[in-house]
Amino acid sequence: QVQLVESGGGLVQPGGSLRLSCTTSGIIFSTNAMGWYRQAPGKERELVASINSGSSTNYADSVKGRFTISRDNAKNTVYLQMNSLIPEDTAVYYCNARRGWTAYWGQGTQVTVSS
Repeated sequence: QVQLVESGGGLVQPGGSLRLSCTTSGIIFSTNAMGWYRQAPGKERELVASINSGSSTNYADSVKGRFTISRDNAKNTVYLQMNSLIPEDTAVYYCNARRGWTAYWGQGTQVTVSS
């Protein structure tokens, strides 16, 4: 049984910070590439950040320098540290795990950046 569970979302003011967590079960976590995606109202889902099994990272241009993705293989958890948040970051954030052609998704967590 594969499960990905996101947490850490909420309401934050512009300039604030949040840390999202995604805890997994039912997969060999250390062999999976992990990613964070987001979907804002009326927009398509987009890749925010990814980290592979060797801890190489990639970021969307819109979040470079503000967001950091990391993983803790001992805890089967991937994190997204979000700093200097802006209203355009408002979206549902989804965790993704992938190995080869097999991928899984979490249920999503809402992030709202507003004054």
